[in-house]
Amino acid sequence: MAEYRLFGAETSPYSLKVRSALRYKGIDFEWIARSASNEAEFRKSAATPTVPLLISPAQPPAQDSTLILAALERTHPEPPARPDAPAAAGLAMILEDYGDEWLNKCMFQQRWGQHPDRDAAALRVLIQLNDGKRPRAFKAPAKQIAARMLARLPLVGAEPANAAALENSYKRFALRLNAHLQNHLFIFGGRPSAADFSIAGQFQQMLTDPTPAAWLNERAPFVVAWCGFMDDPKASGPFADFAALTPTLLPIFETEVSRTYLPWAFANAASAAQDKKRFSVTLDDGAFDQATQSYAARAFAAVKAGLAPLAGDAELTAFLDAAGASAFLR
Repeated sequence: MAEYRLFGAETSPYSLKVRSALRYKGIDFEWIARSASNEAEFRKSAATPTVPLLISPAQPPAQDSTLILAALERTHPEPPARPDAPAAAGLAMILEDYGDEWLNKCMFQQRWGQHPDRDAAALRVLIQLNDGKRPRAFKAPAKQIAARMLARLPLVGAEPANAAALENSYKRFALRLNAHLQNHLFIFGGRPSAADFSIAGQFQQMLTDPTPAAWLNERAPFVVAWCGFMDDPKASGPFADFAALTPTLLPIFETEVSRTYLPWAFANAASAAQDKKRFSVTLDDGAFDQATQSYAARAFAAVKAGLAPLAGDAELTAFLDAAGASAFLR
């Protein structure tokens, strides 16, 4: 039996994020697709009812994908997944949280907020829970899954009033990432970072949903190819010099990350600090109103704490200033 055991689901972006990182690190692990047959075993170690769940030899069971990746980097530093340049390392932290907390909203809205994506996804979830087999009587339980997930849209801010903003956002990001990946195998050069694992996990999910998959295949072919490579990534060289990344990395931030995720994360954190149940923030696409997310607020605080030791780096400061991001990260 492998020392590491990963309970996950093909329908979970965070499961794919952790699985990709384990494969990149060359760690022997057992992938356990969560289903009804192993639910009792899962619940013995899980603190929450969500995947991923990583069982490892020297650490307590873990379910937070960001903390899992950080722990893997400490225990298995080779091959590295943290960029050498302080500026790139800082941006990788920001982009990892962008993928986990903002791009996930886009994915969730595309999957559960429209047809035919919702029906197709509900059937995939049902098959997964049924140990990879479609039950004979599948229509009623699939409809129940679809209804339950549709009801969850407001909890993550993917409600109908925000649908256009989220769709515009993921498309802007995909186009700019596509331009960047024309010249770089991974976001920061010749090897992946936490940003790659996080963002690829979200786009890999979109590529299983009919509507965003059709758009991505037509408009962002380099993103599609990168997603395929990220299933089992291999380093092809060192991290790139930061100056070589900037021409196509800066537009990702100045036209998207600094205009959606950062103002949203800043407003959500302020709302959480004041114990407010809802908040509204004005983005380029209009007002974005949703329930306050306490976990996202803690995650954003962790990003800012991680950036604090890098505050004196001239390249990072200049990049964040140029991208219009600095005010949100102080």
